[in-house]
Amino acid sequence: MDKTKPYDIPKQTVWDAFQRVKANKGAAGVDEETIGEFEKDLKGNLYKIWNRMSSGSYFPPAVKAVEIPKKSGGVRILGFRPWRTGSHRW
Repeated sequence: MDKTKPYDIPKQTVWDAFQRVKANKGAAGVDEETIGEFEKDLKGNLYKIWNRMSSGSYFPPAVKAVEIPKKSGGVRILGFRPWRTGSHRW
């Protein structure tokens, strides 16, 4: 762990979180980036996420709102985060 980072987040934790999102078939969010696109530079992208989180400079992007019809009529709003954001919820 780099001693200059204010938050002690092991890189393995970021990797494990990514694996969980991938196993759950995380869908693209408002950024429309797929897991396949993210994996084109997997090492670099995971490093960027870890670096921003451990330095305290990570801010999650907007949530995509989708209307889901209810059986009883009306709709409810369901928020989809960009899938890469899901890897930060451990």
